[in-house]
Amino acid sequence: MMPLLLTPGEPAGIGPELAVQVATTQIGLVLVADPDLLASAATRMGIERPIVSWSPGAELRSDAIQVVPVKLAAPTRPGQLNPANAAYVLETLDRAWGLVSQGAGAALVTGPVHKGVINDAGIPFTGHTEFLAERAGVDRVVMLLVADDLRVALATTHLPLVRVAEAIQDSSLMRTLEILHTDLQRCFAIVSPHIAVLGLNPHAGEGGHLGREEIDVIAPVIERARQRGMQLTGPLPADTAFVPSMLKNFDAVLAMYHDQGLPVLKYAGFGRAVNVTLGLPHVRTSVDHGTALDLAGSGRADTGSLLAAVKLARSMVDTH
Repeated sequence: MMPLLLTPGEPAGIGPELAVQVATTQIGLVLVADPDLLASAATRMGIERPIVSWSPGAELRSDAIQVVPVKLAAPTRPGQLNPANAAYVLETLDRAWGLVSQGAGAALVTGPVHKGVINDAGIPFTGHTEFLAERAGVDRVVMLLVADDLRVALATTHLPLVRVAEAIQDSSLMRTLEILHTDLQRCFAIVSPHIAVLGLNPHAGEGGHLGREEIDVIAPVIERARQRGMQLTGPLPADTAFVPSMLKNFDAVLAMYHDQGLPVLKYAGFGRAVNVTLGLPHVRTSVDHGTALDLAGSGRADTGSLLAAVKLARSMVDTH
């Protein structure tokens, strides 16, 4: 079995505690982190399993938590952010992605990072999705959130709302649809995906009375994509597209911006939802929540989303 590589994310958050818990139940999982940080988290959680170093080609053990060691830059305490460790967080991602790219790991699973503290350290960072796209050298990736049978993809990701409309362009929207269609086939084994495409404006523009993005951009792109063999419906009003009688017809929904689609998905499946990056050369999944600094060190954080991310990554690798 090829290992899944897991980065726990922000060291002061709940990621290290979640990682050591999940590592005790999932064979074939290797953490990329500071061993002492993991040992402290394991002690707080009452986990007595040894923490041992792993290197490519080594045996995957079920009696230990295996780790690719990356040292923290500064001591850390649960719930207390330290910009000195921002570079450490990105180094764990670089190391893990590098191992997957070299064929030493089957996929990457990521814990929650704190974008603010990374930027406070003087490192421009908008999120895992954009960071990994740059490392992989791909021109575009697509953020997909999965909760059970509900899949919601985004045409734009971490943008201020005032910039969303200008970011929805013919070429980028077409590329997003191509990636979503292809990876639903490749990673989810859906032979002919049916995708619902949402409009940008209320009521999908109300025939142009509430905005022309549907008429000028979204509908023409949908038509050209249909001519390429994609099965698409839209542009649909976002306020009715998510009702169960509509959703049952679709394999995925493409929302135009972050807070158009994700609140619905997280309401429906928070705690078991998974963030997937489509368009990368390798599988990457992540949790659907943040660092939860207020819960760090308490032992009360729920492992549900991280466990779901690990299981989905393995399923996607097996399907890929």
